[in-house]
Amino acid sequence: MKNDDSLLYKIEELVFSYSLGKQQIEAIRGLNINIPRSSLVTISGPSGSGKSTLLNILGLIEPVQNGTVLFQNEDIGQMDEKRKNQTRKFQIGFIFQQFHLIPVLTAEENVRYFLSRQKLPQNEIKERTEDSLQSVGLWEHRMKKPSQLSGGQKQRVAIARAIAKQPAVIIGDEPTASLDQKTGQEIMEILAELVAKNKSSVILTTHDSMVQSYASQNFHLQDGRLVDELCKRRG
Repeated sequence: MKNDDSLLYKIEELVFSYSLGKQQIEAIRGLNINIPRSSLVTISGPSGSGKSTLLNILGLIEPVQNGTVLFQNEDIGQMDEKRKNQTRKFQIGFIFQQFHLIPVLTAEENVRYFLSRQKLPQNEIKERTEDSLQSVGLWEHRMKKPSQLSGGQKQRVAIARAIAKQPAVIIGDEPTASLDQKTGQEIMEILAELVAKNKSSVILTTHDSMVQSYASQNFHLQDGRLVDELCKRRG
């Protein structure tokens, strides 16, 4: 596979299956996708289409069984566990539908906790924490615990936590699904601004046409195959 510095991910002939009892289920079947750097991309499709499985492969959670996936020109399938862990820790941020915040920690502590695992200097942890919470409009709520925050505020903390890592990509599995439309739009504005200003990439699974409207590309999957690819430019 030829390297291409303009691409964040290059996926060729990807196949992934899992066992369900005695039955072998093909979740992804011969998938070919290119995802550019500095882009906001969505992946859509009905339940069982393979979109969450694809996200798990891109996030180095599931292995590459067959086919090839390059992340920043590095073959994921050739990475050992140590390299995968390092890549997840420094290069990939995650946001989830259910937020996954630590309930006993404040908003600020939730962000700081994951930065401390990177063994960064304390002054850099402090600076990144403040910058990321400022960027999502939550610095004044930094001392609140998740139980004191609304759903939208919790998702903003989760995004701040991902932003603070300064990753190459933020991956989200339907991160606006549990939010009302107005709050979901506010979250998407934050993510779109992140791509525009920081040149990071964002990859989201979604059923929501509002979320898709923020994307430069939408890949629509069905039965593990790419059935439609919509490319557009916002502006």
